[in-house]
Amino acid sequence: MTGLDVLHKQGFALLQNKRIGLVTHPAALSSERRSAAEWFAKHTNLVVLFGPEHGFTGEAQDLIPVTGNDVYSLYGETFESLKPTRAMLKDLDVLVIDMQDVGSRYYTFQATMKYCMEAAADIGLAVVVLDRGNPIGRAVEGPTIQPGFASFVGPHPIATRHGMTMGELALLYRAECVPQLELHVVQYEAENNWIVPPSPNMPARTTALVYPGMCLIEGTNLSEGRGTTRPFEYIGFPGVNPQQIAERLRNDGLPGVDFLPVAFRPTFQKHAGQSCCGVFVSPTSDAFRPVRSGLAVLIAFRDILGERFQWRTERYEFVDTIPAIDLLFGSDRERTMIDAGARWHEIAQLWEPEEAAFRERRQPFLLYPV
Repeated sequence: MTGLDVLHKQGFALLQNKRIGLVTHPAALSSERRSAAEWFAKHTNLVVLFGPEHGFTGEAQDLIPVTGNDVYSLYGETFESLKPTRAMLKDLDVLVIDMQDVGSRYYTFQATMKYCMEAAADIGLAVVVLDRGNPIGRAVEGPTIQPGFASFVGPHPIATRHGMTMGELALLYRAECVPQLELHVVQYEAENNWIVPPSPNMPARTTALVYPGMCLIEGTNLSEGRGTTRPFEYIGFPGVNPQQIAERLRNDGLPGVDFLPVAFRPTFQKHAGQSCCGVFVSPTSDAFRPVRSGLAVLIAFRDILGERFQWRTERYEFVDTIPAIDLLFGSDRERTMIDAGARWHEIAQLWEPEEAAFRERRQPFLLYPV
């Protein structure tokens, strides 16, 4: 029973006689495997649909804007395109948000929710969030965003792996950003796992498990496995000795994970058509810490590749002036320390006070047991 199911069970009473805008995507299914858009079109006065990154139909790759005639895109060519305009919202009484998140700050659906909440608050429009479970659990890991480093992959100071649901994040965002917003969260009654992938490079829960750490690879010239059947689980670079990198990482003292030596050939994006060698990231227990593991992977590849390793310098998520890796980490601290030769555990030790502070900060907004 997702939030969508609970709302349906209640006969959509919360939305009776309301003109509705719906922010959603194909992964937002009911327990009967019907989409949120289908149910809203059938049972409510649905006026307009909004699609997040990857499009309302969910087929677009990362960083590709999508437009359409019957759906407003909340991912265009500019940062301003990420937020609905007053004109888009003017005929509505309520904005409903139902999207399957994957539990990582970089995953932009929660940023889209925050921007929608801000736009709604500006015109006195109510927001309803239909909640769904966090598929990677309630653990907190990783640094928070520092001043000057906010972006679409870090719109607010939350931990990299936040351990919250979309509904809980909405409560936190209202309290800390838009206290004047009228917000309703429809809680789920049972955990769920997605059937339709929430985006093209998030095919399964195993992808989501490694994503909070392996998305950091986007900030480098390494392949994060896009263009393969297992994105973010394959990590590699042309000419690397896979046994060498796997053995190095196996000896790095990382809990709950194994690194298997592999070769793969991406069909698109980085190193498309080239043979890449590296590791397959395989969690082995609940002790797995993906952000620390991703940090260790970065450092290991940098050490082995030497000058062939590079930080990404191209524009990233609408930002030209800050390196992608700094946006992903939330500051330039990690990049600076890596370049100075720091080991992963030295850097991760600095995260511990931030992780503890975020656990305490999120506590008033939790709706479900941790």
